[in-house]
Amino acid sequence: MYTAIGYAAQSSTAPLAPMTFQRRALRPDDVAIEILYCGVCHSDLHQARNEWGIAVYPLMPGHEIVGRVTAVGEKAGKYTVGDLVGVGCMVDSCRQCEACHKDLEQYCLEGPTMTYATPDRVDGSNTMGGYSSSIVVSEAFVLRMPEGLDLPSAAPILCAGITTYSPLKHHGVGPGHKVGVLGMGGLGHMGIKFAKALGAEVTVFTRSQAKADEARRQGADQVIVSTDPAQMREAAGRFDFLLDTIPVQHDLNPYLETLKFDGVHILVGLIEPIEPPVHAANLVLKRRVVAGSLIGGIAETQEVLDFCAEHGITCDIEMLDIRHINEAFERMHKGDVKYRFVIDMATLKA
Repeated sequence: MYTAIGYAAQSSTAPLAPMTFQRRALRPDDVAIEILYCGVCHSDLHQARNEWGIAVYPLMPGHEIVGRVTAVGEKAGKYTVGDLVGVGCMVDSCRQCEACHKDLEQYCLEGPTMTYATPDRVDGSNTMGGYSSSIVVSEAFVLRMPEGLDLPSAAPILCAGITTYSPLKHHGVGPGHKVGVLGMGGLGHMGIKFAKALGAEVTVFTRSQAKADEARRQGADQVIVSTDPAQMREAAGRFDFLLDTIPVQHDLNPYLETLKFDGVHILVGLIEPIEPPVHAANLVLKRRVVAGSLIGGIAETQEVLDFCAEHGITCDIEMLDIRHINEAFERMHKGDVKYRFVIDMATLKA
């Protein structure tokens, strides 16, 4: 074991504060990584404040990690010291079930080991995330950073990127399709970029006319103000897919009416009960589908990194001194960030 430092919450009401802790010694298939950058995800805030009721303390968030390999285990052969790599939302899975064999580790039938606040499958210790100086991860769950990607702005691809890319690929989005993107945060603006790169026509749904110019700057072909009944009526039956990145409860019914028959409404932001309820007629009478999607497997996460390098796609970010993480959490809670904070881990040494 070795000593590392990071920022962690000691309880649901405590601010994140510096903490010294122990990282495990390398196992044979492990990679040790010096963390250079780490994105700040809205789920980090939910977890730190135990808003989902599953937090384990001390809780050190961070699952959008970019760093440099500093050591490898005796049986690890994928990476060498000095390689630039990434770690996303998962650091292990059972590796034996049907989902894992299909490279869908996020749906592991025994449950994946998440990058933080989850028991390690070998020693039972609490996993600690990327708001820290270093991390040790099995090489099977480490991603190679493609040449040419800007490292800080690539960090959120490991969560916000894969979360929006995976369902678009799974449902076969491509040229000729019309895609509506609900929400313009960290997930939504990436969804616009991916849908456009895949060849679709993209429309952003927003509650505010003021966001229309920003949506177009991100690549949207059209903007619909969802609070305008006339615009929503005009959009009826128009879309093949809706990518719904809204993280709070909202009424799906008006959006479902904008789908064609056989249209698919994909939830990637909401993990609470749907409220108000979906009216069954909005599904039955047009054979529409409400679907969900969770991040992506390791192979697909590497795929999205390579896709971003090929198409010049990065996340819009604001760089952050880790000493300001609690203020960043408050700003994120208010929606005051475009579109992702990324911690410069050099500030941790300060």
